[in-house]
Amino acid sequence: MSSFSFRLLLPALLLWLASTGQAQAIAPIQQWRMDNGLRVLLMEAHHLPMVVLRLTVPAGSAMDAPGKEGTASLLAAMLGDHTARHGHRAWADLLDAEAIRFGVGADRDALSFSATTLVEALPETVTLLDEAVRRPGWDGKRFAILRNNARSALRKSLEQPRVRAAIASLKLLYGDHPYGHRISGTPESLGGITMADLQRLYTAQVKPQGAVLAVSGDVTMAQLKRLLAPLAGWHGAPRRMPADLPRPQPRPAASRHIAMPTHQTTVQLVRLGPDRHDRDIFPTLLMNEILGGGGFASQLMREVREKRGLVYGVYSYFEPLARPGPFVITLQTRNDQTREALTVVEQVMASMAAGKITAQALRAAKEHLIGGFAHRIDANAKRVALMSMIGFYDLPLDYLTRWRARIGAVTLAQVRQMAARYLPRKGWSTITVGGGP
Repeated sequence: MSSFSFRLLLPALLLWLASTGQAQAIAPIQQWRMDNGLRVLLMEAHHLPMVVLRLTVPAGSAMDAPGKEGTASLLAAMLGDHTARHGHRAWADLLDAEAIRFGVGADRDALSFSATTLVEALPETVTLLDEAVRRPGWDGKRFAILRNNARSALRKSLEQPRVRAAIASLKLLYGDHPYGHRISGTPESLGGITMADLQRLYTAQVKPQGAVLAVSGDVTMAQLKRLLAPLAGWHGAPRRMPADLPRPQPRPAASRHIAMPTHQTTVQLVRLGPDRHDRDIFPTLLMNEILGGGGFASQLMREVREKRGLVYGVYSYFEPLARPGPFVITLQTRNDQTREALTVVEQVMASMAAGKITAQALRAAKEHLIGGFAHRIDANAKRVALMSMIGFYDLPLDYLTRWRARIGAVTLAQVRQMAARYLPRKGWSTITVGGGP
């Protein structure tokens, strides 16, 4: 199961509260804090006999030790592979026998255990979740296999221009900050990671205090309290939380070209964006929707693709984290069109930064987000992902119900102000990968 990406959750939240009828029909988020400090969030959904659980702990890649980049990712692979009681094959057979879909993944701020189960197997699922969390199996042979597989996959991924661009973007943007490396590390850094490194990270960070268990499905809070009894034996507090990380400082804008024998050039423009608690997150959401987050209705798509045919696709996004995450504009174009495409992107940025955003564009951005709402919350897994984000970043439980009013209160002046803050070209670094520019 893939790691959860907070970047994809933000527009889903917008759609949640922006839709009128749907927002009022959403079940409330219920909260319970266990004696060991574990925060439990539940959204009941009784239309199907299914339950999804996601346990999030502050053990993401930002907690990797210097020179050991990829530790959190490799720890996630180990925790999902086997336990002290069940070896790799026995663990896989047990999950298969109970029809439980289980996985562990690492993101930049967090590591998450996820499980999807029929409600009749929920007691066994909780027992197995507890086993994975509290009784890891440090099998040396499995460690070697997982590390070698990860190194091979990383080497293969470096053949992709977009991967090379993303790695270079992080380094230009963050330098030596804990956010400045790829979550999965590098083939070289993985080669230096030992079992002891995984155990140190696990011991320091996989604790119930600061963790969030989000649940959605055919279960009540009263039932859940009884079922979670096995986790009562889990104790402790993490050594650090993502909020303890230093705040990244803006670095001088730079340009870097990585030559690869390709017919197309991948272009990324990057700068620091907002953090998860930025008070201007709502105007920034709408500004980005107009810029390049709104598909074919966005300014970048209209100017670069529709009018000039320079790209197949161009888009922008930002990834709010505990500390300011990346704000990215990315495109691919033919090698001989790279400079022209980049010039048009810069013109769009300059126009918006100068305040050339209309009330009509703002209305269209809101309508686009509202229209795509329903399919983003139509499954337990999607609802659990949203609750995980709310709980992990300690957002208020009424965050969802207040969302629509806050979006509705955003003014054109505020959106223009965010464009003036984020879109001046001098603040953006540029990475090109391929045969151009």
